[in-house]
Amino acid sequence: QVQLVESGGGSVQAGGSLRLTCAASIHTYCNIHMSWFRQAPGKEREFVSSIDSNNSTDYADSVKGRFTMSRNNAENTVYLQMNSLNADDTAMYYCKLITLCSGVYGPSAWGQGIQVTVSS
Repeated sequence: QVQLVESGGGSVQAGGSLRLTCAASIHTYCNIHMSWFRQAPGKEREFVSSIDSNNSTDYADSVKGRFTMSRNNAENTVYLQMNSLNADDTAMYYCKLITLCSGVYGPSAWGQGIQVTVSS
């Protein structure tokens, strides 16, 4: 059973920074890909960033240049450094994990979400 625990959210003024952490409890010999998604009130959940087992990252256009995703493989933990935050970044942020074994993706697991609020 995979468990994901997010931390580091909160409230910040526009222009400020936050660092989100997602710690995964998982025992696997497979590659682990992790992502961040977010959902603002009244909007659909959207992709924010991802990182694969080779530390290759991908970002939504809206956060490129402001957000940086990294990982600690030994601890199955990922981080999302968010800089130059603005009101549009206000949302519930969710961590997602998916395994890749022999080219086959396993089922995904989601964290419970953590709130980020940016005031202007």
